Order: sequence, then structure tokens, then C-alpha cells
Amino acid sequence: MRRRRVLFLTGTRADFGKLKPLMQAVMESPRHECVIFATGMHLLSRYGMTVDEVYKAGFRNIYTYMNQIHGEPMELVLANTITGLSRFLHEEHVDLLVVHGDRVEALAGATVGALRNLLVAHIEGGELSGTVDELIRHAVTKLSHVHFVANAAAADRLRQLGEAPQRTYVIGSPDVDVMLSESLPRLDEARQHYDIRFPEYGIVLFHPVTTQLPHLRRHAKALVDALLASGRSYIVIYPNNDPGCSDIFAEYERLTDHPRFRVFPSIRFEYFLVLLRHARFMIGNSSAGVREAPVYGVPSVNIGDRQHNRFRHPTILDAAPETPAILDAIATAGQRGGADPCHYFGDGRSAQRFMEVLNGEALWETPTEKQFLDQPTLAGL
Repeated sequence: MRRRRVLFLTGTRADFGKLKPLMQAVMESPRHECVIFATGMHLLSRYGMTVDEVYKAGFRNIYTYMNQIHGEPMELVLANTITGLSRFLHEEHVDLLVVHGDRVEALAGATVGALRNLLVAHIEGGELSGTVDELIRHAVTKLSHVHFVANAAAADRLRQLGEAPQRTYVIGSPDVDVMLSESLPRLDEARQHYDIRFPEYGIVLFHPVTTQLPHLRRHAKALVDALLASGRSYIVIYPNNDPGCSDIFAEYERLTDHPRFRVFPSIRFEYFLVLLRHARFMIGNSSAGVREAPVYGVPSVNIGDRQHNRFRHPTILDAAPETPAILDAIATAGQRGGADPCHYFGDGRSAQRFMEVLNGEALWETPTEKQFLDQPTLAGL
């Protein structure tokens, strides 16, 4: 029997960490072949050329495509990715295209798949992202044919978007598989690898809010002012490359060579998880603060409204993007102990459930033609 080729599209360190358990499961399957199209931030030296991590993970069949240079607008990155992926698929046959989340690379992948009548699977649709990411995630949903979601709440949102329940599979969030695995490196290994010498630390991940660009520099300054005034030590990871990231980088210049800060373009996903598990708290506006940190019961300070309306947990503290508010939240988070783990987004068996679907025939019989499925309560109004 011919092995079915499954193409994963990855554009960032974050989505690679989430897709990696699924990629590994497909690679180890005798019935499937794993193919990877790496693009986006993976190919930017400023962010550490994280495509190297894809190679180091032992994957084969990796194809790279540089879809941007620093500073290009999102719509041009979208167009570039569509061009590169379309040309790749003109030469290479695949049976399933897997995209993740709410980045423009995922939108490009779903667009190409839909227009080429190629079966598209969307990982973690049905989430509430906030800002422009929300629009992108739901647009990817409508362009995709099958959905692998984290929980029943996400599945219900897809139903509200007119998606057929038989095309939606609840598997959990794949990154929880990695988080709960017993193969993560030890804390001392992570400390040594990244030369982190302070005994306690917070983790900082602050991204641009593309709908609030006129205020971004002021918000980044408020964060850095608070970090410096707090007297605590921090591991700082670069923001993503969305418009406005230069304002964050400009404020991070004040942290250069500061003894209480270690600043990194990126951190390998497994090392990041170990450092997160042992962090005093996390601070910024990354989804990791509302999704991954609660899995470990680690407090997080969520600044501003980039994560507006997303999952809430007792470990999450909200703070306005103003120095006094951020300082108050840091003081509260720093005094909190660890909480019970939260398994709202998964129990560590996502890859197993994913492969159960791929090993069946229903997925492969999914038609690439779609129609909106009216909700019974609204039909006829």
C-alpha cells in the first residue's frame, strides 16, 4: 500500500513546538510519510535560524523557503508564502496539508490547499486569539477541510462557524504531549545550555499588538521600566516579527549586558518548557502565559488585551500596560506558590489521537468541497 504523504507547514519556533509531536508520530508510522515545509521566522537570522532545530530533531524531507525579509508587512508575507508553497506543491505530491493556529503562514497554507483541492487539516482551530490573529484563525478554519481541536469548547465554536461535526476531532493541544513527557531535559542542563546563573527568575514574552501600533512603544517602555524597577531577574525572549516588533526591540536595548537579564532570540522548545516549569512566574502578552503556564501551575502576568477573552485560570493575573500596574502584578505573582496543574488544553495523548484518525479511512474520504452547515436553532430564521 502506498504511504500517504503528510505535509506540515511551520513558520515559527512556537508552532513547531506544537506540531512536533504530530510530526514525530507521522514519521514513525509505517503507513505515512512526514514532509515539512519550513518558512517564516525559522529562516531569519535575527531570530536564531530556528530551522536548525527542525533539522536537529531528526526529521527528513525538510524543504525551506524564505518568505520574508525583516520589516515586510504581513500581507506581503502572506503573498510570498502562497507563492512559495504553491510552487512547491506543483512539484511535490502530498495527500494532506497540516497547518496550525493563527499566523499568516497558516492562512497561506489553507488558501493554497483550498484552491488546489488538497485536503487541509487545521490544528487548534476554534480558539479565541484576540486582535488580528482572531480573524486569521477563523479564516483558516473556513479554508480547511478537517479540524483537530484542543477541547469541546473549541469544537463548539467550529460548529457555530458552520463546520460539520464529523470533520472535527477533539485531540487536545499537541504541545501538552511534550510538556507532560518524561523526556524533557533537566533544569541544570537548561541552565548550563543558556548560561542562566541567577537562582530565581521570571520569563518575559511580549509581542506586538498589531491593532495598537501607535501605543506599542509606550507599552513596551512601561514593561521594561517595571522589570528594571522590580529588582528581580528575568529570561527575556524576543517578540515575534509582526509589525511593531522594532519598538519592543528598541526598549529591550536597555537590558543589554544587564546582570539581572538574559535576552535570547529564541529558546529551544523543550528547554523553554523546563525553564517555564521552574520559573517564579511568566510575564508579557504571549499565549504561553494563558495556555502553557497553567499546565504547570506557574503564575503569569498578562499585560494589555492581546489575550482578551481567552481562557482564564486562577494563576493568570491581568495588568494594564502601565508601569505601576505591572509592578503590582509582579509583586503578587512573585509571592504566589505553584498551583495544581490545569489540563483544560490536553492530557498528553494528542499525537495518539491524531494518528488514530490518520489510520482510519474517514479522514481520507473527506470531500474538499464544503458547504456551511446551518445550526438547527437558527435555520429558517
